[in-house]
Amino acid sequence: MLTKNQFTVLNALREEPGASQRSLASSTGLALGTVNAAVKSLQEGGLIADGAPTSEGMQALLPHKVRNAIILAAGLSSRFAPISYEKPKGVLKVRGEVLIERQIRQLKEAGIDEITVVVGYKKEYFFYLCEKYGVELVNNDEYASRNNNGSIWRVRDKLSNTFVCSSDDYFTENPFEPYVYKAYYAAQYAEGPTKEWCMTTGANDRITGVTIGGSDSWYMLGHVYFDEAFSKTFVSILEKEYERPETTDKLWEDLYIEHIKELDMTMRPYPEGIINEFDSLDELRAFDPHFLENVDSEIFDNICKTLGCSKSEIHDVYPLKQGLTNLSCHFSTNDGEYVYRHPGVGTELLVNRRGEVAALKKAKELGLDDTFIYEDPARGWKISKFVRDARQPNPHDAAQMSRMMQMCRRLHESGATVETEFDFYAEAKRYESLLLKKGPIEIPGYWNLAKKVDELEDHVVADAAPKCLCHNDFFYMNFLIDQSDKYYLIDWEYAGLSDYANDFGTCCVCCELTEDEVDAALDSYFGRKATEGEAAHNYAHIALAGWCWYLWSLLKEAEGDFVGEWLYIYYNYGVKYLNRALALYAKEK
Repeated sequence: MLTKNQFTVLNALREEPGASQRSLASSTGLALGTVNAAVKSLQEGGLIADGAPTSEGMQALLPHKVRNAIILAAGLSSRFAPISYEKPKGVLKVRGEVLIERQIRQLKEAGIDEITVVVGYKKEYFFYLCEKYGVELVNNDEYASRNNNGSIWRVRDKLSNTFVCSSDDYFTENPFEPYVYKAYYAAQYAEGPTKEWCMTTGANDRITGVTIGGSDSWYMLGHVYFDEAFSKTFVSILEKEYERPETTDKLWEDLYIEHIKELDMTMRPYPEGIINEFDSLDELRAFDPHFLENVDSEIFDNICKTLGCSKSEIHDVYPLKQGLTNLSCHFSTNDGEYVYRHPGVGTELLVNRRGEVAALKKAKELGLDDTFIYEDPARGWKISKFVRDARQPNPHDAAQMSRMMQMCRRLHESGATVETEFDFYAEAKRYESLLLKKGPIEIPGYWNLAKKVDELEDHVVADAAPKCLCHNDFFYMNFLIDQSDKYYLIDWEYAGLSDYANDFGTCCVCCELTEDEVDAALDSYFGRKATEGEAAHNYAHIALAGWCWYLWSLLKEAEGDFVGEWLYIYYNYGVKYLNRALALYAKEK
């Protein structure tokens, strides 16, 4: 087995046969005396002759030969909003080159031709690489629900002497090489405090510890090299821990750190500027000032057209909310701060965008949502003003809830109409029918409750309460309060013509109001003490809201999703106010 110094000199002579010992010292960074000793031992072992590796020497290098490379490209790149809403970060063009293509070419230049790209989010953007570069694609269908350990899992059978890379790194110098002595993590030095993953090392640069954050430290940055021994141990650990719930959100690096004593990896330092990772659009623009002007992005075209600004004005871009429904990011121009909302996949089947636009216009007219600027009714993207230092109301504060109820009443009395309608009872029946397709509902007491809900609906219909424009997602999380104590009611996706009590029912359930808080909020809505008939009707809608979302939760759990404590919260409000409403209706008779 070669020592590190023997490997370094032997590998250098493979690259430059006949090099002088002084030249070897210069190219390897080893002291001249160290080079002399290594050359002598290699000659005595028959591994070099006439200044070049012998066949035995090449055989000695073989265990250190790089077999392949894995490029991780499955993630959402949420911090790179809004461009990542349109395409994966790895296919962006930086300084005239596509990021992942530059990396593939650098690998091939180092003689590494077996390259696997793990894809997931918008995977179709990477398909062309197979024909253009002969790479293999592996799909990670858990990219949205697991951290990058899911991508490593998909290629665990390929881990050997392997470079593991990220698709969005930019190397100003090629860091790859055909022979590597042992496993390493690339590193760069941070002067002063840093939030990066900082490493401590022991003998021979072995990594002995990693902390998130530090000062004057070497930190993890860029590519990683797994050698055969590291790969074998890591795969064994991954196979034992992959199915554990706590593993889902972990990076593969988290598993490495937890088992750092078992996993032998060294630190490979690089000078500043060679490895470049871009965590935000502003970071990328600092590296490539012309990036934004050259990027092909419909989102930035939309922003410029709507606000009348240039691309060069757009800055301070960062994500606000990321999910499978809508994606939102903050950005600034010379004129102010804004929010861009990008519709999530499938929302066109759930949301009537034209109805949302109509509701937003009316909300702005009524002073309920002054943030609204523009929404494309066909595509669903929206631009709003950003409310800096905003807070959300406390639903258990009587004065703040009163403000919310006053806004609710103003909306209901506006006379506005939209195309869409929403009804809790009808939605609950729809969820029930979907549940029955999966098998009989055998929950104890379910059908007795369902019968009482049918009875309650008969009372609600008999009330003949007016329908009006409702928000239908009316609770404290969809309110903002600015520094001057102005309230904004945002997120109008589910707005529609509904029984006026829909918003009250939603608010009570989602804010988890107590019975006393429910009654106080109802009085605030009417601006007086509610009648028993009004109380019965609004209690009924607390029950219908809770019942509807209880059924939704049962359906989600039947489909394998985890709803958590909300399953019981919805059930509890549904049953409690079902009985209270029925008692009041009976009293009225």
